[in-house]
Amino acid sequence: MLSAYGDERLPIHLFLPRNVEPPYQTVVYFPPSSAVYLRDSSKPSFPFADFIPKSGRALVYPVYQGTYERQFDSHGPNDDRDWTIQTAKDLRRTIDYLETREDIDSDRLAYYGLSWGAYDGPLMTAIEPRFKASVLLAGGLYTPTPDTPPETVAQSFAPRSTVPTLMINGRKDFRAPVETNIQPLFDMLGTPAEHKRLVLLDGGHVPASPNEVIRQVLDWLDLYLGPVDDGG
Repeated sequence: MLSAYGDERLPIHLFLPRNVEPPYQTVVYFPPSSAVYLRDSSKPSFPFADFIPKSGRALVYPVYQGTYERQFDSHGPNDDRDWTIQTAKDLRRTIDYLETREDIDSDRLAYYGLSWGAYDGPLMTAIEPRFKASVLLAGGLYTPTPDTPPETVAQSFAPRSTVPTLMINGRKDFRAPVETNIQPLFDMLGTPAEHKRLVLLDGGHVPASPNEVIRQVLDWLDLYLGPVDDGG
């Protein structure tokens, strides 16, 4: 479909669950920065997300600006700002598309970001009110430089993000220490205290217990989207 800017196309990968009757609950995925360095979106990588369709929910993976074949060359703060705005438009355009499909339950949508996607998660959920839940895996606050545009960092948007949010982080994250980057972001979120949760697991930037990550994510989705009806 067409993007919300220029005349660019926005490819969208949609993975549907088996053995579940539509309309499907749906999770919109935002990848780690590895997607910036890959070139072929016909073979997308979605670490820590392939369990979503297996759990009975649809997984949506738009090819955001700057990822795969949609490369974006940033040459300074203004380009970084424009890039962030375009990825946010890609996210919102994806939800516009989902709302046109009868097999998608557009009233039960969740955001799921890993690393880069988790860092930008509060920004995305602050400007997009159609999400009913959010999961941020291996995220935290950016450490801005004097030239960093405020439009590109979570701390500019986190107080305005009120969606129920689960943060999952490694206790020894070398990129985002708990005391300086993770806990402050959690505290900064505008989500009421009873609807946000911080889970610290053993590991570094990405927790070392995939099964526990999966359990936490699915429990959160069950809580805020409702359990999947498998017809059983």
